[in-house]
Amino acid sequence: MKDNGLSRRDVLAAAGAGMVATAILPSLAQAAPQDADELTKKLIGNAAVKEGRVTLKLAEAADSAGAEPISVAVDSPMTAADHVKALHIVSEGNPNPGVSSWFFTPRSGKAEVAFRMRLGKTQIIRAYAVMSDGQVFGAKREIKVTIGGC
Repeated sequence: MKDNGLSRRDVLAAAGAGMVATAILPSLAQAAPQDADELTKKLIGNAAVKEGRVTLKLAEAADSAGAEPISVAVDSPMTAADHVKALHIVSEGNPNPGVSSWFFTPRSGKAEVAFRMRLGKTQIIRAYAVMSDGQVFGAKREIKVTIGGC
């Protein structure tokens, strides 16, 4: 029946094309390590990233790729002379490498955040803490995502 000018065959062909696009396009739209590197350069400039002071906690394997808990803490006295100004979370495998940024002052008391993140695939999560004196400390960890997040 062609009430609106479309046949059953036209509707099925359009639906099939939509399913193919949905299956293919997300895999093409993943950030790559170089995308994460470019974003990192925008966020922290040319600062050398030092190890230490940043604790990044996440599971080795995702229980649910839809809402994986992640926490980041930075060891800082949070005084006027020594505090965390910003904390940036960057992903190498999600469609957008910029996960989130938080900004702090000495009045924040501590530099610690906890959140849930959707994961597109197995990837490396990076955390960068920009200190009040311009130093940058970082940590990174891989999280494995199985098909279906199981």
